[in-house]
Amino acid sequence: MDFSLLLKHYDLLLTGAKLTVVMTVGAITLGVILGTLLGLMRIARLSILRAVSGVYLQIFRGTPMLLQIAFLYFALPPIFGSGIWKNPFIPDAALAGIVALGLNSGAYIAEIIRSGIQGVDIGQTEAARALGLSHLQTMQLVIMPQAFRRVIPPLCNEFIVLLKDTSLVSAIGAKELMYQARAMGAKYYEYFVFMVGAAIIYFCLTFVLTQISNYIERRLAVSD
Repeated sequence: MDFSLLLKHYDLLLTGAKLTVVMTVGAITLGVILGTLLGLMRIARLSILRAVSGVYLQIFRGTPMLLQIAFLYFALPPIFGSGIWKNPFIPDAALAGIVALGLNSGAYIAEIIRSGIQGVDIGQTEAARALGLSHLQTMQLVIMPQAFRRVIPPLCNEFIVLLKDTSLVSAIGAKELMYQARAMGAKYYEYFVFMVGAAIIYFCLTFVLTQISNYIERRLAVSD
């Protein structure tokens, strides 16, 4: 085992880590937007909205994420055109991975949002309506601020899981951290060395996210 190879090719691993972070941020952004919308649909008064969100959640929570990534990258181009993932800013495989991860994460974030909203005491809603607030005003001014505080810890955990799940996108050729480690391992027949290097970087990234999550939770606890 030649660990000097890590020092020789650390730049490739860091380049892969940079793409990993970009993919994580993109997927988190998409997941939060989509998850919030779906979470509100889950508790909507219209049954059609509840049904649509329920079907979405069943599909994305009931199928493997790797299958979803491969489906978007390989199955959609023949239908919508080969340039569907082409763009000047990010590799096409990485973009497909961001969309797939975001769509999958949105299904889980939807349940987090739903449980956060429903976890707010019903008396809060009744008091707000008694004061003359509309349903929309009640959600905006009373329910959502309280729900937001409740969902921060599970959301942070979802973000950490999502960062690690970006490694699955290496299966379609996105040159993120896992891809780079595997490529270097194959080149030098030193898989152990480069996998250890990738593991260290993943640990550092998740450690930073964990510390941020803990800080936010402490701040919320103090403000209570």
